[in-house]
Amino acid sequence: MSKKKLLILGGGHAEIPLIQAAQALGWYVITTGNAREGLGHPYADKNVFADFSDKDAMLELARAEGVQAICSGCNDFALLSTVYVCEKLGLPGHDSYATSLEIHHKDKYRALATRLSIPTPRALVIPTSAGAAGNNCAEFDAAIAQLTFPIIVKPVDLTGGKGIHRVANADEAREAYKDACSRTRQDHIVVEEFVQGTNHGFSAMLVKSKVAFAFADNEQYYINKYMVSGANTPGTSGSETLAKLRDYSERIARELNLVDGILHIQYIERPDGTPVIIEICRRAPGDLYIKFVKYATGIDYPRFIVMAETGEDISGIEDVPTQGFWLRHCLMPKHEGTVRDVTFAPEIQGNIVEKFLWYKPGEVITDKLIYKAGIVFFRFDTLAEMADKTARMTDLAKIIVD
Repeated sequence: MSKKKLLILGGGHAEIPLIQAAQALGWYVITTGNAREGLGHPYADKNVFADFSDKDAMLELARAEGVQAICSGCNDFALLSTVYVCEKLGLPGHDSYATSLEIHHKDKYRALATRLSIPTPRALVIPTSAGAAGNNCAEFDAAIAQLTFPIIVKPVDLTGGKGIHRVANADEAREAYKDACSRTRQDHIVVEEFVQGTNHGFSAMLVKSKVAFAFADNEQYYINKYMVSGANTPGTSGSETLAKLRDYSERIARELNLVDGILHIQYIERPDGTPVIIEICRRAPGDLYIKFVKYATGIDYPRFIVMAETGEDISGIEDVPTQGFWLRHCLMPKHEGTVRDVTFAPEIQGNIVEKFLWYKPGEVITDKLIYKAGIVFFRFDTLAEMADKTARMTDLAKIIVD
């Protein structure tokens, strides 16, 4: 008897836990994407290389392969193509395409949050044409005059810090606006007031519009202040803050009638404990985050995500707290150059649980803001040790660049 077929939109390192979980559940896994060098593709049963952001191409691929289910990779374009195809083919495990846009496009989510009285940055939507005529940015200038600096200028449809700028004045804002417009596939961008506070993640599993499992962390950033370089847990947010996030998640789930499955949130906690949601998605976060959750809680998070996205019952998930003290750290460089090696200080050797390294000595780093040499998982004996070594980790685990 032939295995049932699952298409995963993506095949990078971030998708490896999903591929492995799906195979353990008995699926024949097909991966796709333009990046043929993706580290996840060799783990799959079959690769069909195509642009997963092209919804109609993905629809043709799903039909040609005769798949019974589709799982999004760790990318918003992959998620939107996934829900589009599943809606067209009547496949289980996903929200409608229209509902998914309300969550994954920043301007639509800001409007939803305002409607549901969920704290969100004060934001304005500005068309990409606002400064098109001879670089006349009068419309843009009039819009940002309504906001208090510093402000954030960002595309509505991108993740991973792409095209995001924090600016302190109108001149900086205009340059940021041009960059955001050059990157987006939409006809508008969003500009919002900067929120002061600490950065965190909150990852939940919804079952019948209730949070059945939740996990929280503290985020770390290195050179690139808009790309998460690490996360440790347990997080510093208190029980009242986490209770608010559960409530916000359930408000969103009820309002949009969300299907069971993951709801992942990035938030800034203000000094008064108010969590302000900055980003939200219904797909697995990148950089092996779901393996991080599995290590820290003992819950097989990748398995439950695949189960949800293939229409299986996930009501058996347990809502357990973090067990121990953990860090997921992405190895990123201080500057561009040629990679010579990656080193780990003696004092953290005993904390290493797993190293997943993909760098190649001699390769050239052309952009320090996005280059990663690998991901390392650490476990610590105490909260104090976790806090101390996390704060020093960019010196304890380093990419040696010439």
